[in-house]
Amino acid sequence: MQLPQKHSATGTTIFTVMSALAQQHNAINLSQGFPDFHIDERLASALGRAAADGYNQYAPMAGLPLLRQAIAESFQKRYNVTVDPDTEVTITPGATYAIYTAFTAILSPGDEVIVLEPAYDSYIPNIEMNGARAICIPLSAPSFSVDWQRVRNAITPRTRAIIVNTPHNPTGAIWTINDWNMLADAVRDTDIIVLSDEVYEQLVYDDRQHISVLQHPELRARSFALYSFGKVYNNTGWKMGYCIAPPALTTAFRRIHQFLCFTVNTPAQYALAQHLAHATEPIHSIMQRKRDHFLSLMAHTPFTLHTPAQGSYFQVMSYERISDMHDKQFAEWLTKEYGVATIPVSAFYSSGHDDRLIRFCFAKKEETLEQAVERLKNVPTL
Repeated sequence: MQLPQKHSATGTTIFTVMSALAQQHNAINLSQGFPDFHIDERLASALGRAAADGYNQYAPMAGLPLLRQAIAESFQKRYNVTVDPDTEVTITPGATYAIYTAFTAILSPGDEVIVLEPAYDSYIPNIEMNGARAICIPLSAPSFSVDWQRVRNAITPRTRAIIVNTPHNPTGAIWTINDWNMLADAVRDTDIIVLSDEVYEQLVYDDRQHISVLQHPELRARSFALYSFGKVYNNTGWKMGYCIAPPALTTAFRRIHQFLCFTVNTPAQYALAQHLAHATEPIHSIMQRKRDHFLSLMAHTPFTLHTPAQGSYFQVMSYERISDMHDKQFAEWLTKEYGVATIPVSAFYSSGHDDRLIRFCFAKKEETLEQAVERLKNVPTL
């Protein structure tokens, strides 16, 4: 039986590989980006109440009006942008789904999409599954800033879209208003559509501010902005996200969405709508304490810190004083020999480019981080 190969990626994702390796060797899993602590009790209770109260049937295709209105109010309050909950917000089963749906809504065979690497590993397969081609441009390590001249040089008549990510996975870098202005300059007078992956938008540290594509009027008119409740409320297993886009792009998005999943978990939508109205401690404060604690512990290990993460769940560190192994080999060795699982940053490059960097997830309980670092202290230097 011959089956079509829809994309160039082979095997299972590095996240699955490293998590399985961690389980096999009883290692502490700092690889995959999920918290190991409980979600807010009020959110958990709201989910149970919604199910018990009978909210168990199909929600509207675009999402519950109550939740879409709550999202619009949140963006007005946090970013001072007006979002129409009826024509611009669509609830999705996670942000990865939203990324795929946005690509499917706009791409045709032969199109090109600019991807800035290192990049989340679903981007390129999503592009290729739609018959398009990814044009990969490396960010400049160790700051992982954008070389805007290379972006401009990559634009051709076939360029249909560019996907950007801030705060950035895996590096934790964030965009400034200058980055958005440079992007606007690059795509002006073209029909290029922007996909803005902003799933870590509420996880920004050291008094910095996340700047959304929605705050840039020129870009907003041509952009899908993509979000995740899982990263905000530490409930990644709920797989709940949403897409904000201008009406014409939202119409195209929903044209695909209605035939992919049609609708999304109803009791979870009720629970999230209620929880958005609660005043809670900002998640960035909680996560910055975890980042700071992790970095203070890691200062006593032979790993090298180039730049503290400005946002996200993740901290990239170098093992230049420990080994000259390829980063994938090093990550496997670290899991097997010292019982701590990480992600090699080369996994986020289509070429496998290796800067000898690994990614740690610090969205864990303090005791988890402390136990992991106690093991990492034993790693020898060259």
